[in-house]
Amino acid sequence: MPARPTAPSRPVGTATRGTTNPNRLRRMDRWIAAAHGPALRRSLLHPTAVDLGYGAAPWTAVELLERLRTVRGDVHVYGIEIDPERVAAARPYERAGLAFVRGGFELPVGGVTRGGSRGLSLIRAANVLRQYPEADVAPAWARLCARLAPDGLLVEGTCDEIGRRHVWVALGPEGPRTVTFAARLATLGTPSELAERLPKALIHRNVPGEPVHAFLRDFDRAWAAAAPYGALGARQRWIRAAHALSADWPLAGDPRRWRQGELTVRWHALAPRGPASPS
Repeated sequence: MPARPTAPSRPVGTATRGTTNPNRLRRMDRWIAAAHGPALRRSLLHPTAVDLGYGAAPWTAVELLERLRTVRGDVHVYGIEIDPERVAAARPYERAGLAFVRGGFELPVGGVTRGGSRGLSLIRAANVLRQYPEADVAPAWARLCARLAPDGLLVEGTCDEIGRRHVWVALGPEGPRTVTFAARLATLGTPSELAERLPKALIHRNVPGEPVHAFLRDFDRAWAAAAPYGALGARQRWIRAAHALSADWPLAGDPRRWRQGELTVRWHALAPRGPASPS
């Protein structure tokens, strides 16, 4: 297993509720493997990934290791939690390539990247910042992005309890890049139902005058217009709606991912206007 770093005396952050379930983050993990897999494969040395705030049980960290190992067999994953009891409970699940460490946003782990520079290949922070004030998001993003390797990725977002609906932001060392909406289409009434799973940076911005509100409005309209394709299944309806949206919104990523119930939009098109809310 990867060497266990020394835990900080005062981790940065506060303990979250810790709610977790097996397979909860499968949609995010599949996207990470597809979108970030090429960068992981290019790494000349062992890629290092972090599951930040994995919660009261270690399932998501274990699953992240298994998913990333399909892309890169020598990846190392650290599960990081601020609650020492959660870390102790997770230790029996350690294995080669997986360790659990007490810590917070300071990330008490490191990694060696291509060319010998220090940095992390991947940081996944799911359902963590949602429990913080909106004003805390930008500083947390900046702190985490500063720990990335030049080709590293931070994925931060929110999902429901069993992973049917999920929205996440992908960030590189330079900052936010894209927002991805993902759903189990068989259970989706309208795309705007994903609004309740917007990450903290966007959840308070789903109001008239904000870009994310306009996007979800247009998504619902495209979904309604694509209703005839529903006879062929929800997947075909989603794909048709995505095609319609691409005329007015800067969609990103591989359109083949639409078949998975995913849609990715450039961050600049959805970025909030004005200062963050303090709550």
